Amino acid sequence: MDVRVGQGFDVHAFGEGGDHVVVGGVRVPHECGVLAHSDGDVAIHALCDAMLGALALGDIGRHFPPSDPQWKGADSRAFLRHCRELAAERGWRPGNADVTVICERPKIGPHAQAMREALAADLQVEVDAVSVKATTSEKLGFTGRGEGIAAMAVCLMVRG
Repeated sequence: MDVRVGQGFDVHAFGEGGDHVVVGGVRVPHECGVLAHSDGDVAIHALCDAMLGALALGDIGRHFPPSDPQWKGADSRAFLRHCRELAAERGWRPGNADVTVICERPKIGPHAQAMREALAADLQVEVDAVSVKATTSEKLGFTGRGEGIAAMAVCLMVRG
């Protein structure tokens, strides 16, 4: 069996207005939205980059360029499903995924299980193959000052 590991990272600044952010495919109440071309789901964007990286297929910007108006406001879950399909066309499937969301607010913990379920559904894996964790940056940096949100992801891809 062949295995490959990829890692990804994404960040978005918070913007004026809005009442939620989308994280891990889940709408999370928050006093503002994010500045992004799509829905700005940092967890999914990082996970897409991890999958694409494992397969040496570039990054999310190559597949869904922010300069392309068709992706304006797009649901990032479609990006994740597309990455899974690209992998399947090449004989690969996700083995497991581990996502860490970095922010002071909103609180991710109460929504982590719903995120795991959404990500697992889009990856077509069991929920126990997907981990979603949250951490703060101890009030340091842009996430610590509440200026934005970030995510890191690692994904094991399996062929065979």
